[in-house]
Amino acid sequence: MKTLLSIGHGYSGRATEAALGPGWRLLGTSRTQGAAAVHWPDEAATALAEATHVISWVAPDRETGEDPVLARIATLPMPRLEWLCYASASSLYGDTGGAWIDESAPDRPDTGRGTARLRAEAGWRALAEKHALPLCVLRIAGIYGPGRSAFDALREGRAQRVVRPGQVFNRIHVEDLGRIAAAAAEARLDGPLIVSDDEPAPNADVIAYAATLLGMTPPPEIPFEEATLSPMARSFWADNKRLRSRRIGPELKLTLNHPTYRHGLKAIRARES
Repeated sequence: MKTLLSIGHGYSGRATEAALGPGWRLLGTSRTQGAAAVHWPDEAATALAEATHVISWVAPDRETGEDPVLARIATLPMPRLEWLCYASASSLYGDTGGAWIDESAPDRPDTGRGTARLRAEAGWRALAEKHALPLCVLRIAGIYGPGRSAFDALREGRAQRVVRPGQVFNRIHVEDLGRIAAAAAEARLDGPLIVSDDEPAPNADVIAYAATLLGMTPPPEIPFEEATLSPMARSFWADNKRLRSRRIGPELKLTLNHPTYRHGLKAIRARES
């Protein structure tokens, strides 16, 4: 029996749990007692002693930029462990001016978020090397899905059709993210893996399409310079790139269920009906 320890087992972790095949046991962690099988960090040592596979969904601390999981597990024994995975972000690639990139692209973060992810990846790599383990690094695009999509932003009145000529974003439906993470665990995949859909698209197009599916009038377009964005949200607009993976199909034998935002939004809407 393989045991996956999913640290920070929230939205993406639940999708991964749903995608695991037979022969898997999952230990999900939470800081809230009773919310998952493992109370973190009190039961970290026990969980690590049982785990054959570990994936951390926990982002670096926003203030310090440090990975809060690494410090906790670095000295703990992991006698059964066969595979490590860190859920990172595509911000490590920085701005490419809208050019297409795959996993062979160099790491050139140009934001604080990207730099923190690069530092966290280095820490996970050192841990993997210490234990002679493969390390899979998921370079994840913007995650959306039921309860976290343009539909919710529109219904709550916070959707903005921000326009910046030439700017595009990739996304990934949470169901596809879970399927990819589960397949990577099964294959004990090593190295970076871009996790994104197949069609980078402008923010305004996605909001407009979601409004159409809801039967709503799309909000007006707003030039980027006039948009009301938090510093965190604005930092996402610092990078303009087009993502594609050269590994998901050939190595994991997967095709996306939601290859574009249109597929993904239609599936969410169908689920709501």
